[in-house]
Amino acid sequence: MSLTIVGSMAFDAIETPFAKTDKTIGGSCTYCAYAASQFTREINQVSIVGYDFPKNELDDLNNLGVNTDGVEIVPDKKSFFWSGKYHLDMNTRDTLITDLNVLADFNPVLPESYQRTEYLLLGNLAPAVQKAVIQQLKTRPKLIVLDTMNFWMEVALNDLLEVLGMIDVLVVNDSEARQLTGEYSIVKAAKKILTMGPKQLIIKKGEHGALLFHGEEIFFAPALPLEEVFDPTGAGDAFAGGFMGYLAKTNDLSYENMKTAIIMGSVTASFCVEKLGTERLKTITTHDVAVRAKQFLALTDFVLA
Repeated sequence: MSLTIVGSMAFDAIETPFAKTDKTIGGSCTYCAYAASQFTREINQVSIVGYDFPKNELDDLNNLGVNTDGVEIVPDKKSFFWSGKYHLDMNTRDTLITDLNVLADFNPVLPESYQRTEYLLLGNLAPAVQKAVIQQLKTRPKLIVLDTMNFWMEVALNDLLEVLGMIDVLVVNDSEARQLTGEYSIVKAAKKILTMGPKQLIIKKGEHGALLFHGEEIFFAPALPLEEVFDPTGAGDAFAGGFMGYLAKTNDLSYENMKTAIIMGSVTASFCVEKLGTERLKTITTHDVAVRAKQFLALTDFVLA
């Protein structure tokens, strides 16, 4: 089944306590696509880049089955650039530079060939832009998943609430869920969010895993304990990409399969943090994914006496 991913493609400068790079490929759309390609080769990319974005990066995505017809290349402007420095705990970071460049004018247009997409993943963008993408589709996808962040809750809350009524699954972290609802309890926050429109909710908790809320049911996916974490940038996007890629592959939206998809998202996210930027995601194989999925299974495998 086809999956359309809408989001940013960018250059990142990243510094962590264990590694540093002045320029690497990033952006939500990029991380999502690499993760999703582990499960499906029917991916449509919608993004915007400048004249400085390397053609070979687009070629690499094409070779994985990613259709980049929806990636606009602006010949006289630079690509989006972000720079950040992580603290020792790797959960907090300081944003040093944000140069929107072409992203400031991003008005995504879906090619005609994307119109029959069955799965839609809306990366972290302005809610008005996310809404505009949904409205361009002549046929509603089987599943629409949306990622957002605290910034949009602060500056575009009404737009965000409107688009929440148009989607199936919302992806946020625990602090964003609390901010959106005013509830400290994650369970109370989840119940309130599920009255806003989404049928399912995923709450990411970083190194502590992720929660799936489906009606009255809750599923917890642990994070794999890793000896070395070099760069958490893009881990949340790799999670979303793996989650959606698996659903597009299996074409099964049952609660049981959603749980498996959460694990697969956690698997791809665990690879993402092992090297800087998208470097590790570019090298993993389906065998690597299968082996690590079994490691996740072992984390919670037990027998009641």
